[in-house]
Formats: sequence, C-alpha cells, structure tokens
Amino acid sequence: MAGAVGALLLLLAAGLGAALWPQPQWLLQEPQSRCQLSSRQFRFAYANDSAVVTGCDVLDGAFRRYWQLLFPPGHKEPAGSNVENLCPNLLVSVSQAGCSGYPTLESSENYKLSISVDLMLLTAPNVWGALRGLETFSQLSWRDEVGTFYLNKTVVIDFPRFPHRGVLLDTSRHFLPLRAILETLDAMAYNKFNVFHWHIVDDQSFPFESMVFPDLSLKGSYNSATHVYTANDVKMVIEYARLRGIRVIPEFDTPGHMLSWGPGVPGLLTPCYASRKPSGTYGPINPILNSTYQFMASFFAEVSAMFPDFYLHLGGDEVDFTCWRSNPEIQAFMQKMKFGQDYKKLESFYIQRLLDIVASYKKGYMVWQEVFDNGVKVNPHAVIHVWKGKFQQEMSRVTEAGFRALLSSPWYLNIISYGQDWLEAYQIEPLDFEGPELGLLLSACGATRQFETGKMLMSACPISDAPCSGEVSGPSRFIQDTVNLMHCDFTIPSFFLPQPPNICAVLICAERSTFKTAIRVVIFFF
Repeated sequence: MAGAVGALLLLLAAGLGAALWPQPQWLLQEPQSRCQLSSRQFRFAYANDSAVVTGCDVLDGAFRRYWQLLFPPGHKEPAGSNVENLCPNLLVSVSQAGCSGYPTLESSENYKLSISVDLMLLTAPNVWGALRGLETFSQLSWRDEVGTFYLNKTVVIDFPRFPHRGVLLDTSRHFLPLRAILETLDAMAYNKFNVFHWHIVDDQSFPFESMVFPDLSLKGSYNSATHVYTANDVKMVIEYARLRGIRVIPEFDTPGHMLSWGPGVPGLLTPCYASRKPSGTYGPINPILNSTYQFMASFFAEVSAMFPDFYLHLGGDEVDFTCWRSNPEIQAFMQKMKFGQDYKKLESFYIQRLLDIVASYKKGYMVWQEVFDNGVKVNPHAVIHVWKGKFQQEMSRVTEAGFRALLSSPWYLNIISYGQDWLEAYQIEPLDFEGPELGLLLSACGATRQFETGKMLMSACPISDAPCSGEVSGPSRFIQDTVNLMHCDFTIPSFFLPQPPNICAVLICAERSTFKTAIRVVIFFF
C-alpha cells in the first residue's frame, strides 16, 4: 500500500504521463530532459504556417485561459530560479482555416504535441484538435519542492476513441444556476468531453424561456423570476461551450415527461378520466389533435433556430399509457385508426409526425431506445440513445439495424451507491457486443436529478476518463495511472504534501483566482 502511494506521488512530482487525463493514444517522455516554464518568458503563439492566426476567438481565448491556469493570479517565480534552460513559447499550427463555426459530430479532434528545450509545437487539423492539445499541454507542467515549474521532453499523438463524449444535466428536476452550468462546461473541457446534453425540461418544471410561447416558462417553471433560462442565457451557454469545443444538444422529451408543459399550453396534454368522468389530471401529450402538431411545429421551429447543432434530442422514453386508455376520445381514435388496444401504435403515430416536423427544419434527431424498440420508423441518420440495462443486447439490435448508437447505460451518476463504485465504470467495454462498431457514441453521466449543485462535479470525477481515452484495461490500469485532473470544491496548500491512504485531495478549477495554487488534480489512493 505504501509503495503504491509513494509511486503515485513520484509520478506527480516527476510530471510523468500518468498525470495526463484522459490518457492519450500515444505518449513518449524523457524525464531526464526538461526545460523550465517561466511566467516571465513563456507565451502561447501562432506558428508562421498556421492557417488560423490572431483574431481567432476560440484559440485567443484558450491561450488566455491556459496561461492563467499555468500561472494563476498571485503566482510568483521562486527566488533564485535558473534563467537558463527556459522553455520556448508553444507554437500552435492549425492546418485548416476557420474559427467562427461550431464543432460537429464529424469534427476532428486530433493533435500532435512536441515539447523540447529547443521547440514546443502543437499541430492540429482544426481549432478543436488544438483545444484538446492545449489541455494536454497544461497537464504536463510540474513543479519541484521550491515551486519551479518544468516540462519534460514529450511527444503526444492523440485522438478520441469516440466522436461523441457527453455529459447529461437535468435542469428540470433540479434547477441549476447558470454559473453551475458554465463551471460544468469548464470541467468537461478539462476532461475532453465534447457534448453537453441539456435535459432542459421535464415533468417537474419548464425553465426554458420560449419567446414564441412565453407562458411555458411563466406557468411551468419553479419560479418564473429566478428559475428560468432566458434566451440570452441559452446563447451564453452555447457560446461558452463553443469556445471550449463543446456541442450543446437540448432535449425536449415527448410525448411523456410533459406535465410542466400543460399549464402554459391549454389543451396540449391528454385529460385523464376516472369512472368515465374527467379526473382533473393530465397525462402525456394529446396525440389526436391537429392543434398539437401545429404547436409542435412552431415550438421546434424556434428551438431549431436557437440551437445551432445539427441534432436535437426528442426523448420518447417512459410513456405511461394509463391516461390514454382512460380517455374516450383517444379510445375512439384508436378504433378509427385500427390500432386495437396497442397503445404503442398510438405512440408511434405521434412520434413519427414529430420526427417529420423536426426533419423539415433540416435537423437530425436523437431518441431514447424505446422509440426504436417500439418500431417507430426513423430517419437512417437518427441516433438511438441506449440507457436501460442489458445494453449489450440493445446495442447489437440498434447497430445491426444500421443506426448509430449512443450509450449511457453504465454511467448514471444519480444512482446512489457506496464504496468504490467508480471502479465499475472502468470494467465496462463499450464495444462488448455483437454487431457493427461503426458510429458508436458515448454519453457518460446520467441525470443529475438528486444532486446538490456544489457536489455535482465531484460525482463526475472518478469516471470521466472511462469513455474518453484509448483502450481501457480495467481497474488495474487506473491504479497504475491515476493522477486525475478533476474539479471539486476544496483547497490545498501551496505545495502538495503526501496524503494518507483513502484521501482524495482535490482543487476546483472554477473561480481559480481565489486559490493559492494552480494544481488541478485528484489523486485516489487504494
């Protein structure tokens, strides 16, 4: 035990590859060859051959952020620092012009990083790969006992194993202030996640402010004055994410999970009956009215214009048919359509019309696995989101049918458990199923419906590398390589001292100006 702890501390002190999070595809380091990283001398700069130059908001902003992470406010060079053997500037060369767009599912995130005392060079095909390389660069610096920062001679060649690496936040059950969402985006960038799945509304509340249907949030949110995301808030989240290479995919779940929609749009939900009389309660959306589809067409026209990503998540999970069964008008419609008593056919009837509406706006869509399981005809480019148990069988069925699969089943953070449950995330092999492997996507972390805001990121820490890095060989790899870059609420002294076993020493990445040190690590001891 003591030997393992000591080895981890030596890895941190020497700045070896274990400090990289997630682990890159290929890494070569020479610890005996190093240069000193000085705040007085070091700068990020564009290489002469770069197709992207000063004025690119993505990289200009990243240069400022990472310089402040390396040298936070209050940083001072140690007295007597050696001015020899200083690291040169990091030159960034991007081969493809373009900086004002948004990342997509097809965007490359490849990069190559070379560090030596003579030249430090980061090359990438586009700005999104350059962002990932800058994150890796920021993790490679280490400091000695007197506080001098160093970089070892290093070559990193890296690319993601999966093109979609997402985090889902549920802001309906538990409203999250804008600050918490932005901090989450920072933490995602530090861990190379690239999709923010915004489960923005649900039964409990409707915090999304629609300019076309303002009553949705006025009457459906917890508090229309304080617990609403305005159009400007949404724009801020999208832009904040873009500058960090993160896509924003909103989810508006239908036909179930819609109780919060009802107060703002009378007649949208199905009236439930008891003893052949209206009970005063409501169920899923009313799928038999033309007004339902007129509303959906107008609403998703607004949503499609507001969110630039190609994909929208349309939900489709956990539809309770009890209310539909009780409603005499629904029953009559079922007979007219010759659906019998198969309410899955009614669900499919609604979802198919909704998918056609969304497709008319040149948008792609993601749906929960029930839509696929119930035989709804979906676009060949649709993404099927797998979230239930026995996911290997479902992944086989989805991919054999020719669809892209998005996997979340193994990584639900809202499931309460105890002990070293994070180990389970590393025992999952996403490709452990029979069927095509092309197009597999991952969404790590499930709904945050039961979390205190301040503890949200802490819960995500232990599993963040599982879907991001290269081949995973289970917990043994974690024990060997665990110097984890994470972001949790705590402070540590200006020099990192050895900690006893079972202690997680952590430092948050957000509001960094209040802290004394720039170390961004979590060390798990076993």
